[in-house]
Amino acid sequence: MGHFLPITLEEVKHLGWEQVDIVLVTGDAYVDHPSFGTAVIGRTLEAAGYRVAIIPQPNWRDDLRDFRKFGRPRLFFGVNSGVMDSMVNHYTAARRLRHDDAYTPGGQAGFRPDRATYVYTRILKQLYPDTPVVIAGVEASMRRLAHYDYWDDKLFPSILADTPADLLNYGMGERTTLKIAQLLNQGKGIEACYALPQVAYITSNSSNSSISSITSSASTIIELHSFEECLKSKRAQAENYHIIEQESNKIVCATLVQRHGDRLVFVNPPEPPMTTEEIDASFDLPYTRLPHPKYKKRGTVPAYEMIKNSVNIHRGCFGGCSFCTISAHQGKQIASRSEASILREVKTLTEREDFNGVITDLGGPSANMYRMSGKDKSLCQKCPRYSCIQPTICKNLQSDHHPLVDLYKKVSAVPGIKHVYIGSGIRCDLFTKENHGWDYFRHVVLHHVSGRLKVAPEHTSDQVLKLMRKPSFNLFLQTKAQFDTICRQAGLRYQLIPYFISSHPGCQLRDMADLAVEMKRLGYHLEQIQDFTPTPMTLSTEMYYTGINPDTMQPVYVARRPEEKKAQNLMFFYYKKECQAAIRQALHNHHLDSYISKLLTQKYPS
Repeated sequence: MGHFLPITLEEVKHLGWEQVDIVLVTGDAYVDHPSFGTAVIGRTLEAAGYRVAIIPQPNWRDDLRDFRKFGRPRLFFGVNSGVMDSMVNHYTAARRLRHDDAYTPGGQAGFRPDRATYVYTRILKQLYPDTPVVIAGVEASMRRLAHYDYWDDKLFPSILADTPADLLNYGMGERTTLKIAQLLNQGKGIEACYALPQVAYITSNSSNSSISSITSSASTIIELHSFEECLKSKRAQAENYHIIEQESNKIVCATLVQRHGDRLVFVNPPEPPMTTEEIDASFDLPYTRLPHPKYKKRGTVPAYEMIKNSVNIHRGCFGGCSFCTISAHQGKQIASRSEASILREVKTLTEREDFNGVITDLGGPSANMYRMSGKDKSLCQKCPRYSCIQPTICKNLQSDHHPLVDLYKKVSAVPGIKHVYIGSGIRCDLFTKENHGWDYFRHVVLHHVSGRLKVAPEHTSDQVLKLMRKPSFNLFLQTKAQFDTICRQAGLRYQLIPYFISSHPGCQLRDMADLAVEMKRLGYHLEQIQDFTPTPMTLSTEMYYTGINPDTMQPVYVARRPEEKKAQNLMFFYYKKECQAAIRQALHNHHLDSYISKLLTQKYPS
């Protein structure tokens, strides 16, 4: 087994280090696996020759000894809340505290604070005021500009205005982190990093000259409505989001600037999409693929157990779903690994003593976007479309599914592999006759399904689906017909399991009642459901907060009151006797009595 990056002072001393170059502080336990961002950044820096130590899940409520144990790093502290946003990690859609944490040994809750990035950064600057603190990860990335916070139910300023962080590295940060380390290693100050791509920073000078002075280093600069303007006007916030999203969808985009009182937040354009060679290099780093041995007595890390036998084949997603942050964090462009890199990782899996021969997922943000991209890359450079497949498939998109089928076959043929399952979501709205999508679907059903295949129609109402940026429910019916035919012809008793969301902006109780009636007609007792949770930097969240669709600037109905959200979620459980009285009452209260018999008494042919 290979070595781990050090997380204790004893490990640092064993390595003979007198000082650490970079200390990474994270809200997650340290799992040395390419699915965990802290491990990726740590290994990337290590490969470049830097001495890296990690402080995982430090105690923020005692004398702060965890933050002090390595002393002052030579270059900087890097801070993230973990793989998940800490507030999503802690709270349900009903704002109830969760009782477990999948990124902590033993699944124990309570090992990270609310708003972990904020808390860790303030502590570090209190202890080491002269040492740069660079914040990164999902929590920082999605809060880089003014944003709605669901848990406090108010508009928050940029995280840079709320913390003493020196720099924010947004998105997938390997390349930018290396450039930050290089500049600081050359003895330059943190201000030298302000010119880097994919960073955000805050300045104290709000004069117009300070904005115009950087025009030489950016092709375009867009000044957004100020935080104060957005506090006064939800329309201003909606207009901001429309600009932010359009710019983030482009490969070549503008620098964004937002005033916060007498300060300015700058968000530089991102790095270009990673090349196959670069993403291979990241995945080929010498990960042990294990949680740190220090955790053995505390139990397994549930999130690790879920992914330990899976293989990620690409980054990015061009699906553009309204409620998803993947494209905002990983980018809309697909960065795919080479077959050789994937097969090397698969071979490594087979060499593990505890590997049972089953790959639980060979996928990514989406199961079927591997090696897909624009045919003419120049057209993608400034394309503002939120999706390459909605509302229609882009004519410039190369979406052939043959490379995926070839990959599945090669992975399945590796000695020691018994089964390869596809656990990532399949985008059926990507299927055409020309791109062999339905042939791919047939191959997956016949060879890569363990008994259940999960898909995400999300709703049955076309009006709600349009706001979700999802295809018509008719596509699910078409998919189900194909699935049932394939299974019948092959003698398989598999199930197609749909995912749904309640209380999404635009969804009313009538829409949920229609969904429940349709599910009853199809014979489903739903399990894979969720109540919409607003998270920063998604279109759905902006609609929830502002009551406006930023795409059209038209008003949108929003179920905000807890009793409204509960009533919508209840409709999923029409088949449970203990829920039927509450469902009956909710329908009656909303003058939807005609649904009572359809949902609770009427029977449909099986």
